Amino acid sequence: MKKAYYLSTCSTCKKILNEINAPNDLILQDIKTNKISTEQIDEMKSLSGSYESLFSRRAMKYREMGLQDKDLTETDYRKLILEEYTFLKRPVFIIDNEIFIGSAKKTIEQLKMAL
Repeated sequence: MKKAYYLSTCSTCKKILNEINAPNDLILQDIKTNKISTEQIDEMKSLSGSYESLFSRRAMKYREMGLQDKDLTETDYRKLILEEYTFLKRPVFIIDNEIFIGSAKKTIEQLKMAL
């Protein structure tokens, strides 16, 4: 399976999709209009090793909610991502049984090799 969780309004996500020349068999899921299910977040966690690795501290709501001052657990990260799409570090690509999280240059280079 080849799947991308992204935000259609995010310029970085759009840039990465253009840069990798997204293959026709890549399933795109806009996380704003098609929310992440519990099964999907659990699959991402099983591939990445933790919910924390999927969590974005750059989201505006992170500071607004005062989360930087709290000790968050794995349960908290999962709950927050499911409640608010902006907490998912994006884009997330699942290519077969490999996961690529975020927009770091190294991650995108690894993604290109996997495609």
